[in-house]
Amino acid sequence: MSYSNLSQMFSPLSRLEFIESYLKNEPIVTHKVSGLDPLFSHPLLESLESLFQKWPGPVNAYQEGTADEVNALPVSCAEARELFQSKRSGLYFDDPNLYDSTIDQFLQELRLDLGLSNLTYARSLIYVIAKGKGTATHFDQNINFVLQISGTKKWWIAANDSVVNPLVRHTLNHPVDPELQSYMKAPFPSEMPNDAREYILEPGSVLFLPRGSWHKTEALSDAISLNFTYSAPSWLDLMTAAIRSRLVQSTQWRETANFVNDETLKSHAHAQFDRLISELVEDTKNWKASDILNATESN
Repeated sequence: MSYSNLSQMFSPLSRLEFIESYLKNEPIVTHKVSGLDPLFSHPLLESLESLFQKWPGPVNAYQEGTADEVNALPVSCAEARELFQSKRSGLYFDDPNLYDSTIDQFLQELRLDLGLSNLTYARSLIYVIAKGKGTATHFDQNINFVLQISGTKKWWIAANDSVVNPLVRHTLNHPVDPELQSYMKAPFPSEMPNDAREYILEPGSVLFLPRGSWHKTEALSDAISLNFTYSAPSWLDLMTAAIRSRLVQSTQWRETANFVNDETLKSHAHAQFDRLISELVEDTKNWKASDILNATESN
């Protein structure tokens, strides 16, 4: 059985119905999901103490101030336990899929069920949040699925009216990535949008969080969740990869970009670059999506 079947995760929605909501960037929540027992009852996740005892690597801990990964540092498991107990610091454990075949199988099968590119960066995380604590308002550049393992957590989710299809993550009231700023439609709000919808996740709940949506959380009790995120390439990424793959075969394109800052010889640099661009324009007239995708998606 494939644990990652979308129709199974979001029943009674069919896979096609899920895809329709997915393409509209609409959050989806289901409760008491059946068929995912190997994850919800996973030995690594049966308790916080079990997680601390079995986790093989460092843990990321939120620092004083913004409760978010933008303000987190890696610490040992012992330090993480102490920070959680004494300061109620939020914690997240990176890439459990690297240590566990069941989690990795789910991660990879869900990517295939979504039909995402082989170039997708698939990642899993375990979040541990203390009662009354949460994660600051932010949006992600990735596609996110949340499985609430234990405890209860409240989510606020809102559409992003400032930017469509962001390529980087952003936490509210933190510096904005310069490239992100270049394609923003409007300034970011100063707080979570008023039209945010509330969702309550309990043990056994599953949330699909659309890429780019504003969201923040608060744990209503000590809570553990397992997240699966997918940073899939955009058409821009695929085209950029195709162009580089094509041009790297040319000795002329690999030539040093000489004289671009030399006032006397700059005209020669411009002429050389114009010639290469013209040749590329002619070449791309014969390019087809199938040729590029056959190359990027080959196993």
